[in-house]
Amino acid sequence: MQFGRTYEEFEVGAVYKHWPGKTVTEYDDHLFCLLTMNHHPLHMDANYAENTTDFKKNVVVGNYIYSLLLGMSVPDVSGKAIANLEVESLKHVAPTFHGDTIYGETTVLDKTPSRSKNDRGIVYVETKGYKQDGTLVCVFRRKVMVPTETYIKERGGEQPGRPELRAPAEKKASADQKTEK
Repeated sequence: MQFGRTYEEFEVGAVYKHWPGKTVTEYDDHLFCLLTMNHHPLHMDANYAENTTDFKKNVVVGNYIYSLLLGMSVPDVSGKAIANLEVESLKHVAPTFHGDTIYGETTVLDKTPSRSKNDRGIVYVETKGYKQDGTLVCVFRRKVMVPTETYIKERGGEQPGRPELRAPAEKKASADQKTEK
């Protein structure tokens, strides 16, 4: 399975449909609110939402939806990223409620080679999030610094720090060698 892309693999106009979607639960929403100290009753208090809002129910906190979509895009967009440089815009277009399923897709808007280092480039993308019925709920644009193929090769390949699995006999032999020293 591919995890991210090098600069050369991005094509302007390409659309990556992120899979799978995620059904948002009340627990997800409340945990995110608690972790980020967002205690607005619109998200946490069903009685408040029912009696004082137009929606008559809790609305999922928008930054959770943004974070969810950002995470969904990692395998397609920023899995090899050197850095996320900028979130240029973020729009919450429609509310999301507990039980809604979010799907995302990202379009490559532009790509530019780095001016300071020839082993990386900047990819400009737009990610959109939809509910199960096709309603657009969130749109954001960001710039991501990604490596070139040269960058990857010069650093030992895709996963240079990943240890190799050894058979149990090899582990025992290695442990015996350490105790002899």
